[in-house]
This record gives sequence, structure tokens and C-alpha cells, in this order.
Amino acid sequence: MTRLLGLIRGDGGQSSRKWQHLAEPTWPPAIYAVGDIHGCIDQLIDLEAKICADATSYEGDCWIVYLGDLLDRGPDSAAVLDRLIDPPPAGIRRIFLAGNHEAMALEFFNAPRTNAHWLQFGGDTTLASYGIQQSAWAGASARALRDIVRSHIPREHLDFLRNLHLTLSVPGNVFVHAGLRPGIAPDQQAESDLLWIRGDFFDAPPTPGLRVIHGHTPGPAVVQAEGRVCVDTGAFATGILSAVRLTPDGAINIFQSSISPASGPQG
Repeated sequence: MTRLLGLIRGDGGQSSRKWQHLAEPTWPPAIYAVGDIHGCIDQLIDLEAKICADATSYEGDCWIVYLGDLLDRGPDSAAVLDRLIDPPPAGIRRIFLAGNHEAMALEFFNAPRTNAHWLQFGGDTTLASYGIQQSAWAGASARALRDIVRSHIPREHLDFLRNLHLTLSVPGNVFVHAGLRPGIAPDQQAESDLLWIRGDFFDAPPTPGLRVIHGHTPGPAVVQAEGRVCVDTGAFATGILSAVRLTPDGAINIFQSSISPASGPQG
């Protein structure tokens, strides 16, 4: 059940976000990178169970890196945030990256507008997951919409979204939502590229000695290309949420949910 304690008060969610880069000098025993969840709670629960069972074969804490786009399009964004905010299982460290959908959602929560692009980009299903149906916000005044948002979105969800990371770097690998612009260090990248880039990233030759693990561009299967791995398999449309396990020796193993797809918007 969505937490209703600590609802938005006072500032309308306008506190600045604190998205930063994270760099770790050493590897854990294994890193599991989870693709775009997009509000698919059943798939997330199923996939996390598989990951946690696999992680018990390693000594020391393993990491789960969530590659952004936790929200929107799928039916249960509020439940996804509830789960991710909860403490992780023993032996697991969670690291959460920002995606373009988190950026759009926070922009809306900061200044709600009925004509916001986010509402046509899957944000309407996120609002519905908090009990805000379209009939409640369509045509509402700015003040009325702000009051609706304040009364339904838990502050702890906003705080969680404001404190995501832009990238995670470990030796030889960068984890990011969309990709990297060639020739620029991860911590010097434009935020818009980290959250939105496609063609310029895909078309560039790989950077020697660097592998980029990303989501953002859905496909029918996990993509393992030279210098990059794309883990987005369009869970909201296909019912398949994917993850890859990476180990310091460079090996990659794929994990996927086995929950039937729920009905929802396509594309």
C-alpha cells in the first residue's frame, strides 16, 4: 500500500533535486543492473527474488543498480517506489539512477500543469497509481491541481526521487540511464545526454577499456554490443523486466522476470 505519511506540505515539492555522480574504486562480488521498471511492480518483485537468490552464492554484499525510469507507463509506480524505499534484503546494496521519466515527474511535481508533456508520456498512469484519476485533474486550475498533488504524493517519495544518482562508475564500467556522449568524462556529461541520448551514443565507436551499462532504449532482448549493454526490454509493454549480472572478470549473465504482461499503454 502506498505510504500516506509525510505528504507534501508547504513547498509544493519545489525543493531542488540532488542528483550526483557516484564512483566506487573497487568492485563488489557482483553487480546486478536492472532495466527500466516503468511501474511494473509484479515483474520487479519476481526479478528481485531471482537476483537475491543468486546473490547468496557470493561472499560479501552484492549491488543492485536500477538504471532509471522507475516510473510511468506501467500501472503501479507508487508501489514500485514503496518497495524501493524499503530497506534492501540482507547482503544487498541498492543504487538508484535517474532516468528521463524521473526528471519529467519531478518537474511536474514542482509545478503541476494539466498540459504538462509528462502526462502524455506515461505520467497519467503514475498519478492514477496514487489514486489521482484523470477526471480529477483534467481541466483543473493550477491551484487545484497543486492541492491534489500535495494531498496524494508522499513526501518520502519525492525525497527519494530528488536523491538519485546520475551515474555509477566502477573500474572499466559506467552505469547510466541512456548513455554517454563520446569523448566526455561521465562526470562532465550534460544531464540531458545522460537521460535522453540515443543516436550519437549508439553510432560512436566504443571507448577502449570502458563498458557502458544502460537502459532507455527498449528492445525485445538484452543487447550486448561492443562497449555497451542495454538492459531495457520494455517491461510495461512486454511483461519482461530484465537484469544483467556483472562480475569483476567481465562475465555477463541475464536474468528476467517470468510474470505475464499486464495490459497497458504500448510504446
